[in-house]
Amino acid sequence: MTQTIAPRARNLVLLLLAVVGALLAAAAPASAHAALTGSDPRQGAVVQRAPEQVSLTFSEKVAMGDDSLRVLDPKGTRVDAGDPTEVSGTTYAVKLHGGLPDGTYTVTYQVVSADSHPVAGAYTFSIGAPSATTVTVTGQEAGGGLVGGLYGFGRYVSYAGFIVLVGGAAFVLACWPAGSGVRAVQRLVVSGWVALTAATLWLLLLRGSYTTSGKAADILDLDLLGQVLQTKTGAALVSRLLLLAAAALFIAVLFGAWDKREAEEKRDLTFGLAVGGGVVAAGLAASWAMAEHASTGLQPGIAMPVDVLHLLAVAAWLGGLTALLVALYRAPAGTPVAASAVRRFSAVAFGSVATLAATGVYQSWRQLGSWSAFTGTRYGQLLLVKIGLVALLVGIAWISRRWTARLRDGGREEVPAEGDADADAQADTGDETVDEAVAARSGSRNGAVGGGTQGKAAPAGSGTEGGPVTAGRDAEGGPATGPTAATGADDPRRAAQLARQRAAMDAARQRRERDADPDRSGLRRSVLAEACVAVVLLAVTTALTQTEPGRTEEAAKAATSAAASSSSGVASGALTLDMPFDTGGQDGKGVVSIDLDPARVGANEMHVYVTRPNGRAFDVPEVKVAFTLEAKDIGPLPVVPDHITTGHWSASGVQLPVAGDWKVAVTVRTSDVDQVTVAKNAQIG
Repeated sequence: MTQTIAPRARNLVLLLLAVVGALLAAAAPASAHAALTGSDPRQGAVVQRAPEQVSLTFSEKVAMGDDSLRVLDPKGTRVDAGDPTEVSGTTYAVKLHGGLPDGTYTVTYQVVSADSHPVAGAYTFSIGAPSATTVTVTGQEAGGGLVGGLYGFGRYVSYAGFIVLVGGAAFVLACWPAGSGVRAVQRLVVSGWVALTAATLWLLLLRGSYTTSGKAADILDLDLLGQVLQTKTGAALVSRLLLLAAAALFIAVLFGAWDKREAEEKRDLTFGLAVGGGVVAAGLAASWAMAEHASTGLQPGIAMPVDVLHLLAVAAWLGGLTALLVALYRAPAGTPVAASAVRRFSAVAFGSVATLAATGVYQSWRQLGSWSAFTGTRYGQLLLVKIGLVALLVGIAWISRRWTARLRDGGREEVPAEGDADADAQADTGDETVDEAVAARSGSRNGAVGGGTQGKAAPAGSGTEGGPVTAGRDAEGGPATGPTAATGADDPRRAAQLARQRAAMDAARQRRERDADPDRSGLRRSVLAEACVAVVLLAVTTALTQTEPGRTEEAAKAATSAAASSSSGVASGALTLDMPFDTGGQDGKGVVSIDLDPARVGANEMHVYVTRPNGRAFDVPEVKVAFTLEAKDIGPLPVVPDHITTGHWSASGVQLPVAGDWKVAVTVRTSDVDQVTVAKNAQIG
């Protein structure tokens, strides 16, 4: 029965791993965990004067490099001056060159959010009026491409290694001390340590390229590696490597000195191992909590300890489950996992699930912020999938608990009883008989030369000339010689073959004994099902850590909506044009401002203000306005506003027939002979 189940189990696990790999490969690039919530100038805004700087506001603190914030003119030339600086809190700015001409400018940014994930994006604003062409921005997909996929796979392996390492060691220490001497369990825990160590080094190398260029050629760039080591994430990865060195010492003691101690001596050492292992495990979990989601946003002082508890509970449950699965399938028949150990793990798993439920509710509230984020954001949708998988896992675990309750602690599970020893002796005797029969058949196949009738071997010990001799001796009691001797114990190859045959028969007998208990077979199947679901659950959890939390995604949507609304307001209801003028005469300098509302096709309300250079309003003899749409050869359409008060003129029902880039020309006369016409373009419609 086991010979049938084991290949099926391996095939099912391989299939699940392939599905997980496909999910990770097809996953979208890591979304921005810090959202752009504001900018000055705003996205899509049309400003009349060139700003001195461009500032961006994010939902959380970000890390910026020299080229993290760039401003490009319509031709693609950089017009930013100097490195980005932190203005206040989560607002960052970069200075611009003076005297920028009219046109559409593109702002690009690529930063690293406080929870370690890269953030990239771009938007445009215009000076004076939008230009006919803008810059096409490429390569703004942060965390994507080949490097992004490799980084995501490294994160998955690191989580899996942590779970197997911590959960497997905890299973041995707390539930099944006899498992410290089982080679399969030892290999499992050591494999977890190797996977976590290799993945941590891999992430450290990939980090620089992942957060900057995204190019595979930059993976081995030592300059980038040096920059990574100075960041919070780099420090967390280095700390994890140091803790893994301590974990290696813990593993050596657990499977070395502790395993060789007697039961009473083990009890004295168990407490020290539990404390030391717990500290190392908590430190490893903290290396994630201090650098990712929990370290930023709401209540980080509470969120980080909660995240550590969450990770430890996951490891105790899923890692212990993996160790139990290995023990059920690979433990020698002489030392099967005891029913009492399974019951202890069942209690540990129950406590872990309770801890996961409590910490998971807090984390969900913190990352989502609203019920609508469950279905309206990608993070919420993935969280719903994770909740469904956890519910399925708990359901299968309930079935496993039923099988656990039916297990027996008697017989071979602990120390063999006297009756079992007799049975073992009989089985061994039977095996020896089988071995002798195999040896005899092998001797027949090799053939005795020159003896017996029609080439058949004479009976053992008959002394017939040339016949086979029992136990490798000749008829006279001396050492056997000739062809038959090569089949005896003196032939190393034949001895090795007999040893392999005996080992195969022993393994078959052990499997028959192990499969004789239907309750234990049922438990193996249910635990295997739990492990398969856990593989997919871990993939979804890894995707969650790379997805923008629902709270920040909704904040980004709200900010984008507000910016779009504001931009629409500027274009359709709050158009203002400021134009300096100088007629050359006395009191000939000033600024004329045109307010056009709603700046759409059809009737518009126009206000004209004239101020001195110091900002004080003053009157001039005459102000005239003309609108021209040169692209369609319309105009000039003259408008003579009425004087309202000092420095203020207005006109109602100003008709603009079609949408387009209109030229607004204002003629200001300051004396009988001194006048000037100034103009600016404005987008109408």
